Amino acid sequence: MTSAGATTAVDRFRELSDGDPEIQAHGRYFSCTYLLDMIEHRFLVRMHRGEVEELVTDPGPLEPYDFAIRAGRETWEGFCSEVPPPMCHGIWSATFQRDMTLEGNHLVIMQNLRVLTRQLELLRITGPLG
Repeated sequence: MTSAGATTAVDRFRELSDGDPEIQAHGRYFSCTYLLDMIEHRFLVRMHRGEVEELVTDPGPLEPYDFAIRAGRETWEGFCSEVPPPMCHGIWSATFQRDMTLEGNHLVIMQNLRVLTRQLELLRITGPLG
């Protein structure tokens, strides 16, 4: 994916997330920072009260975050497809059966699980961010 393509997917993800009725209904307390370690890039997502406050492509190594979601190319491509293949349909199945890892503060993940899950489902519209 080209840089322009990655930027377009990132912008589209932000737009969909900020405009999603479910995220807005349940995201009042969704304030955290997390890292998506995707195919060619890493993305730092800063959420504040259910809205994307900042989305940083390839943040520096000292940028703080609450938790990270990491996976290889095959897992992200499956996870981000319109109809995900078996074991790529959610973060738990991808973690238990594939190479996805959830690192960092698991309490923050669990406190925000419904909104985070919905936000990650939006990747099925945008495709992998990078």
